[in-house]
Amino acid sequence: MDSFTVVENIYLLVIVTLISVLQNAFFAQKVERECNCQNTKTQTSAFERVSCANRNCMDAYPTFLAVMWCAGLCLSQAPAAFAGFIYLVVRQKYFVGYMGQTSQSTPGYLFGKRVIFFLLLMCIVGISNFLLMRHYGSDYKEYVETITNAASALLLIP
Repeated sequence: MDSFTVVENIYLLVIVTLISVLQNAFFAQKVERECNCQNTKTQTSAFERVSCANRNCMDAYPTFLAVMWCAGLCLSQAPAAFAGFIYLVVRQKYFVGYMGQTSQSTPGYLFGKRVIFFLLLMCIVGISNFLLMRHYGSDYKEYVETITNAASALLLIP
């Protein structure tokens, strides 16, 4: 297998991963900016919020990357990358909401959990299909990819 074929099978996942790295840099910049703020009373409250939001996003980041890549490699990269991009949008909403009032971050948090669950289901289905094909010779990948492509659009429903 040449390198072009490998990249062709993962380029969407790579793009979403690079966007997530840029988002993490943006979050870190926000934390640094709040840390350098001069007003002590305002700085403490704002810094604690932005620092907590950043920490919460970083705690979920390895899980997000793992399930997005597993779903993309085991099943289909397009719906996995789409769900990954939706997760990044939701994570941005969570971060911005957390910097305001903590209650504004709840919808982003809940929606993010739903995206992670969808990616986890994609992983499970992809691995199950591989095991079925390996042990029983039945390959349902085309059917599952069609269902997954259609189901990924359901992620847009709030």
